[in-house]
Formats: sequence, structure tokens, C-alpha cells
Amino acid sequence: MTSTRKEEIPLADDDSHPTELEEVRNAKPALPLPEQEEQQEERKARLIAQILELQNTLQDLSQRVESVREESTRLKAENVVLGKYIKNLMRSTSLFQPTNSKEQPPKRDSQEKMVYDEFW
Repeated sequence: MTSTRKEEIPLADDDSHPTELEEVRNAKPALPLPEQEEQQEERKARLIAQILELQNTLQDLSQRVESVREESTRLKAENVVLGKYIKNLMRSTSLFQPTNSKEQPPKRDSQEKMVYDEFW
């Protein structure tokens, strides 16, 4: 017995009916809902505000770094002057020897000399 039942099977050449794959390929992106658009705009506005705030912070920090750099240079110059002043004072103390010529000025031991040399 032969069955005369016809089943409709789509053929590969049958272009009249798009396949699911073609439908997915040709699908249009969904339009955002008005709420989503508002949320995106709010998010963009927040990001722009954060960017501007970070730019201002960066500018303030750059100015602070520059002022600290200038202060550091000034303090280093002052330290050099003070170092020379102290060094000259320490050298001049050897001029104040006792009036008795038999006594010699106290000699520095090697550790004092090392500390002095490391400091200067």
C-alpha cells in the first residue's frame, strides 16, 4: 500500500519563505524605550560631569606638584647655605684654643670624623 499523503517539506531552493537564519540576519535592532533613552542620557550626563571633575582635580594636582617642586628647590638652596654656614662655624671653633700653649686642642676620634664627613 502506498500512501498518498503529501507532506510539505521546504526545499532549499524555495525562496518564497525566509528561513529562521535569514530572519535573524535581517532583523532590525529594537528601538530603545523612552525610559532607556532617558537613562542613557542621564548616564552620559553623569559621565561628562565626572570627566570634568577629574580634569579639574588633575589640574589642581598638577599645580600642587609644581608648587611643591618650587618649594623643594628653594629649601634645597637654603640647606646648602645653612650647611656651609655650619661647616664654617665648626672649622672656626678650632681657632678658639685654650691660652695655655702646652694643651693641645682635643682630637676627634675616627667615629666623630666619620659622622662629620658623612654629614658634609
